[in-house]
Amino acid sequence: MLDKSSQIFSNPIDKKTIKKANKSKKKYIKKYGDDSNADYKLGFKDIDTLDFIKASNIVFDAENHKFDDKALIVGNIRMGFGHYRISIAMASAARALGFKPYWLDLASFDATGSKMIREQNDMYSLASRISQKSKLFNKLVWEPLNSEGFKKITYNAKDQRNSELLVPIFKHIDKDIPYIATHVWPSQAAIHSGMSHVVNAIPDNWAMGLHLSEGAIHTVQTPFAYYGYKTLNGFAKHPLNSVPEKDLKMVGCYIDHELLVNLEEDNKLRKERIKNDKPLRILMTVGGAGAGFDMFLAMVNHLIPYVKENKVALFINFGDHVDVYEKLCKKIKGIKTTNYFNQYQDLKKFVKDIRHGDASGIYAIYNKDIFEAVYSTNLLMPVTDLLVTKPSELAYYPIPKLFMKHIGGHEVYGGINGREYGDSFPECPTKKEINAMLDKILDDKELIPHLCDRIDQLKKMGHYDGAYECVKLAAGIK
Repeated sequence: MLDKSSQIFSNPIDKKTIKKANKSKKKYIKKYGDDSNADYKLGFKDIDTLDFIKASNIVFDAENHKFDDKALIVGNIRMGFGHYRISIAMASAARALGFKPYWLDLASFDATGSKMIREQNDMYSLASRISQKSKLFNKLVWEPLNSEGFKKITYNAKDQRNSELLVPIFKHIDKDIPYIATHVWPSQAAIHSGMSHVVNAIPDNWAMGLHLSEGAIHTVQTPFAYYGYKTLNGFAKHPLNSVPEKDLKMVGCYIDHELLVNLEEDNKLRKERIKNDKPLRILMTVGGAGAGFDMFLAMVNHLIPYVKENKVALFINFGDHVDVYEKLCKKIKGIKTTNYFNQYQDLKKFVKDIRHGDASGIYAIYNKDIFEAVYSTNLLMPVTDLLVTKPSELAYYPIPKLFMKHIGGHEVYGGINGREYGDSFPECPTKKEINAMLDKILDDKELIPHLCDRIDQLKKMGHYDGAYECVKLAAGIK
């Protein structure tokens, strides 16, 4: 197994950090067992929700099954909804380019490395929720960790060592299958296992040592991220060796084929609805950590009068967080009597009906299945006029966007990117600011059409072609 903890891109890591990395790996082995000699056989299970891209989930099985000759693996983990969302985009692009996509969720197995991921994800989610309740914790711990702590190149050493625990899962995966990772751990694990065509699709605009996976092709969505990773500026107190051009590519935003193929028509319909004084369709998304509840509550309360006046149709995707829906119902009397979708097929029919039809009132969407929970937002985006979200993975999607307060300092730069490219409104960090911006958007009917035109321009420039480019890089297509 390759040692990736002692140096990264010819930049040596100090012995103290390496010692801590070794200790971390030993801790997980002691806690969850040493499965380095395990023989995990792999089978496949169709993902019904993603049947339109023929995606198959890789699972443990009694015997090994053969991968398709045109296989492309999307390595991921469930950490909130964001990495799943990017993974679906990669699988969609792979299918559109003639590949058979396979889904490898490294957190889903009964294996030592998977248990390590789940433990770390639980801690991350807990800290994220605490940051929304404690301003002191957010200011002194969470914001600095997500912006500067994860940025240090030394942070990479521990993750590299821990990701070695994932290698047994790769034993029966052909080493030359094209592979795209949507989180750094699946990328590092693939490199440790000897896979030769690995793309490390970096999600954030803020460059961090956390995301480095030497041996993979690192892809980024923006020029800002490219220069951050190219120079490694700020990753240490002293200058570092740069990342070679062959290992770093700026590809554009990671967007699903299905969201791009009819994008111009989606924007045309948005402008027509506004011109004809139809209710402005606003989509709000509750993230995987369920954070930001107070701001959601403030916005919904503020928009209810607009809904009653038929100026707004409000869609809220609660994902798989039924507890957040129930909490909102307790806070806002009468909201539970509105339209409620917990059956995926009903939502698909509804979306089809309102594409050229009307929508009014408040719509609550909840799905227990993770794929349905994530993809419900994808279904609704083409028929929605404005997406309200924190500036995380959704910050790059081709729909007019309004950003609520970020969660973690790294998300700030997703909001800045949308503002600078012109397909988003600026981040609004307070309840007062975001409600004032909603008022402005509803009052000034030229704002959304302007963003729609800009999105059309960006599509022509290839700004949203990142997922296609990742597939080409993994498959060696020029």
